[in-house]
Amino acid sequence: MAVKIRLARRGRKKMATYDVIVADARSPRDGRIIEKLGTYSPLSNPATIDINEDEALDCLMNGAQPTDTARRILSHKGIMLKKHLQIGVLKEAITQEQADSKFADWQKVKEAEISGNIDSLAKIKADEAKARLEAEKKVNEAKAEALKKKLAALVPVEEAPETPAEENSVEETPVVAETVDKPSAAAAEEVTKTEETKADDKAEPAKTEEKVEDAKANATDEAVVESKESPAEEKKEAPVVEAKTEEKVEEVKVEKAEAEEPEAKKVDAPVEEKKEEEKK
Repeated sequence: MAVKIRLARRGRKKMATYDVIVADARSPRDGRIIEKLGTYSPLSNPATIDINEDEALDCLMNGAQPTDTARRILSHKGIMLKKHLQIGVLKEAITQEQADSKFADWQKVKEAEISGNIDSLAKIKADEAKARLEAEKKVNEAKAEALKKKLAALVPVEEAPETPAEENSVEETPVVAETVDKPSAAAAEEVTKTEETKADDKAEPAKTEEKVEDAKANATDEAVVESKESPAEEKKEAPVVEAKTEEKVEEVKVEKAEAEEPEAKKVDAPVEEKKEEEKK
C-alpha cells in the first residue's frame, strides 16, 4: 500500500486552509486518512505552517512519500534535511552530534532569513501607509487652498498699506494745496462781499413792503379803536382815516422807489444839468 503525505482542503470559499495528512494514495481527497500531521494557511504573509516535526520525520523514515507541495512545506520546516542527516547517522557516515550541530546551524540561518523577510514586509507596509498618509495630506491641503480662494472671492479686498514713497508724496501735497488756496481766499472774500450787497439790495424792498403792511395795520387798528369809542362819529371820521392811510402808503411807496432807483437818479443827473445849461 502506497502512503502519501499530502494536503486536504478545508475552509469556505476564497478562505481556504489545508491539513497536512498521511493517507492512502488510492483514497479520495476528503476520504479516510491515516494521520494528521499539521495545518498550512497560505492566506497570511508569510504563510503559517504548524506541523508535528517528529511524527512527520517518522512517517518519512517509514517510507511515506510526500507530494510536491507537501515536500516544499517539509523542506521549509527542515524536516527533509533532518531525514537526510538521520540516514547518514544510520549509515555511520556521521555521528548524531554532528548531525544535530549541522541542523542547529541551518536552523539559525533559516530563522534569520525568516525574520529578515518579516522585517522587510513590515517596512513595506509602513512605507505604503506613509505614502497613503502623504497623499491624503496633499489632497486636504489642495481642498483647503480651494476653500480659501472661494472665501477670498467673497470677502472684499482690503487696502494695501502705504509705502514710504507714498507717504512722502502725501506729505508734499498740502504745500501745493496751500499755494493754490492763497489766491482763492481773496477771491472768496470778494464773492462774499458781493453776495452781502446783493442780499442787502434784496432786503430793502422787503423792508419797504413790511413798512407798508405795518402802516396799513396801524391805520386799521386806529380806525377800529375810534369806531369803538365813538360809533356815532364813525361816518364822519372815516374819510379822514382813509386819507391818512393813503398818505402813509404813498410815502412808503416813494421811499421804496427811492431805494430801488438810486442809480437811475445818478444817470439822470447829468441830463438835467445839460438841460439847465441849454436854458441858460
